[in-house]
Amino acid sequence: MESECIYNLLQLPANIEAQAVEELSQGERKKYLQPDSRKNSKFEELQKVLTEWINSTLFREHIVVQNLEEDLFDGLVLHHLLKRLASVTLEVEEIALTASNQKRKLAVVLEALHRCLQLEESSAKWDVESIFNKDLLATLHLLVAMVKHFQPDLPLPANVQVEIVIIESTKNGLKSQKSVEQITDCNVDSDQQSKVDVFDELFKLAPEKVNAVKEAIIRFVNKKMERLGLSVQNIDTQFADGVILILLIGQLEGYFVNLKDFFLTPSSPAEMLHNVNLAMDLLKDGDLLTYPVHPEDITNGDTKATLRVLYSLFSKHKMHETPEETKTEAGN
Repeated sequence: MESECIYNLLQLPANIEAQAVEELSQGERKKYLQPDSRKNSKFEELQKVLTEWINSTLFREHIVVQNLEEDLFDGLVLHHLLKRLASVTLEVEEIALTASNQKRKLAVVLEALHRCLQLEESSAKWDVESIFNKDLLATLHLLVAMVKHFQPDLPLPANVQVEIVIIESTKNGLKSQKSVEQITDCNVDSDQQSKVDVFDELFKLAPEKVNAVKEAIIRFVNKKMERLGLSVQNIDTQFADGVILILLIGQLEGYFVNLKDFFLTPSSPAEMLHNVNLAMDLLKDGDLLTYPVHPEDITNGDTKATLRVLYSLFSKHKMHETPEETKTEAGN
């Protein structure tokens, strides 16, 4: 048994401080994120998506989160999210200055969140201690659960997994074991995936036809936007900030989107993402978005993702044009 404990100690991740390990009481177990997992591209992308989601949700409160580990531990941001997403206001300090007050506020906020999520505290993959101690893994589990409940249409990176090390303090010393922890669900359903393959095959098997598709959609968009004095020349760049996309949806669906609901002249990636998220919500509300699309792909100017969104509008409204409208367009 003694040699096993020595072996396990030798396997501890290099970035786990000895002091932190020594603080484990006998019988206590604690898990640590493997250093290499932090560099995983999907893990980094998940943090980016969640950070942008928080910032776009709280942009009216002028709250900007830059680091999920450092910015959420005291309950302030979580309280604002709760107010914004669930219209729940709690009797807590707006800004708690001492550690004890911060921890007390966090406990109240998490209790309210658990009620909203209809989640028993014992089944949660986080608790007050882990969030307050800036445990990134626990924080991500909490945020993913919030997204699933409050904004289930937000596309999170699928099948995000991380390798962890579980340290247990026993009477004979420390024991460690490695494990894999799942943070997000696996891929989209097979029906959606089959629809995505249509565009995948277009780009892979018939790239020479992509420009023809672009030109047809540009003609369609410009015809619908001319009454607003707007025109599109470049699909890859002009839809990235979400403005023309929101206006186009309004024109096609016959309603006006309040200018207070989006940024008419976005000046940051967060504002652009907010606009695109709003456009995605409008499309989903109208049962128009038939393909799974990540809003970040639109803001990054991904041609395939942008075409998927525009084709959802094109396929519905082009087919509903009257013969007179079609002849007029052909004549032009």
